Amino acid sequence: MGQAGQWSDPARHALASDGCIEVRNQWSSGTLAATRRIALAILLLGSIGCSHEPAEAPSRLNVLLITADDLGLQLSAYGDSVINTPNVDALAASGVQFEVAYVAQASCSPSRSAMFTGLYVHSNGQFGLTNASDFSLHPHLHDATIPNILKRSGYRTGIIGKLHVAPEEKFQWDARLRVNGRDVKGIAEGAKEFIGSGEDAPFFLMVNYTDPHASRERDPQTREVIGDWTFMDQVNGIPPTLVEPSEKTVFPFQRIDTPEQRERVAGYYNEVRRVDIGVGLLLDALERKGHSGDTLVIFTGDHGPPFDRGKTTVYEGGLRVPFLVRWPGVSQPARSEAMVSTVDILPTILDATGAIAPVEMQGMSLRPVLEDPEAPWREYLVGEFHMHGPPWFPRRAIRDDRYKLIHNLLAGTGTARIGIDGDLGYVTAREQRYEGTPVRRAFDILADPPEFELYDLDEDPWEFRNLAGDPEHTATLERLQAALDDWRRTTSDPLLDPAFVAEMRQRVDSY
Repeated sequence: MGQAGQWSDPARHALASDGCIEVRNQWSSGTLAATRRIALAILLLGSIGCSHEPAEAPSRLNVLLITADDLGLQLSAYGDSVINTPNVDALAASGVQFEVAYVAQASCSPSRSAMFTGLYVHSNGQFGLTNASDFSLHPHLHDATIPNILKRSGYRTGIIGKLHVAPEEKFQWDARLRVNGRDVKGIAEGAKEFIGSGEDAPFFLMVNYTDPHASRERDPQTREVIGDWTFMDQVNGIPPTLVEPSEKTVFPFQRIDTPEQRERVAGYYNEVRRVDIGVGLLLDALERKGHSGDTLVIFTGDHGPPFDRGKTTVYEGGLRVPFLVRWPGVSQPARSEAMVSTVDILPTILDATGAIAPVEMQGMSLRPVLEDPEAPWREYLVGEFHMHGPPWFPRRAIRDDRYKLIHNLLAGTGTARIGIDGDLGYVTAREQRYEGTPVRRAFDILADPPEFELYDLDEDPWEFRNLAGDPEHTATLERLQAALDDWRRTTSDPLLDPAFVAEMRQRVDSY
């Protein structure tokens, strides 16, 4: 395929079982019986269930799933004023833009595992990175991923960029494009070739941009790391103009303002601009091939930016991502306040294509809120964390439309992770000038958190004031604790078992 990249044809894999594997996992979001019945009704109407019946002939609706590595809400569509992202903004304007969306876990492999399976990480088994642990999807899920399900329903399946979920050899791709994940022109050319290569069958294509992930220089022969973490301002001249460090290049979830941090944040924004250009090229390729009108398009990030209090945390800076969906014939341009999760991606794809899943999922099809942004939906939204690389420091988080609770399961007995991809946020917060400030207190909690954290997201959207010990918020704390416990029990969270927690801790310590 020339300089754009090289497609490969992975080996095929047979079905592991003809049976239907049931997973106890559905969670009705309310704590009152009536609310639970309403939520369950919505769930049953909107999700794809488990069935032994043969799948019907697939819909001709194609599917394009786009992810950007480490992309949080740093887009003008989400109110960021540092840069303009006209191509992503145009996609948002043509479909439904969800204002509040969570990944399942703010770490690459676990996050993507939830997208592929429609299950939270504690249910699918991919607790950590594939390159920093031996975790992988549970065996009964090897044929319950997006490409495998759609392939059985007659779809061509392709992927561009990273997969990063184990075991990779179990994913049934008809084609994988080997291309630089920052070469947005090459990605668009590869996508155009795949889209146009088989008009006789519908397609599923997953496009994964490496940007805006930080990178480290490696020796071209040995692949050993020889440089510090950095951001690549330009790749092949893209973006043509750069964001320069300034008083604007300071993340609100950190409030760390130094020349070094301004430069690092500016570099991140330049990578976001490259993603935006790439999305424009990709959607243009879809249009040129005549498939804009018959393709479900989903765009999201796999978690927030690689900065302390972002990636690898359960703070809003880590869990919240852009989430855009354009479903021809179903969605109408709108901004929705419905709280959605990346576990909803697979159920939505199955609803759109008519394919049948071999397991019951924890996510829900987004059809109801795509048809009507005001339709009843979740009362609570949940995220979790286990590990990125060591240490093992599991957390659970739950929010409603105003308040957020974090439960640090090993508070006082374990070590939390600080420092991500070379970020200097925590180190800088230790400087004398931050003594006694909300910034210092927030980073102290990051490093040594209490068992519970409670935040008022209306008054404190980036979580700098922990209200867990405030008597005025006791009722809210207890309500969210009960809702979180309900979710953990209903989804059979294995970390409810202290023996499992200890076993996992010992396993990770051995790495």
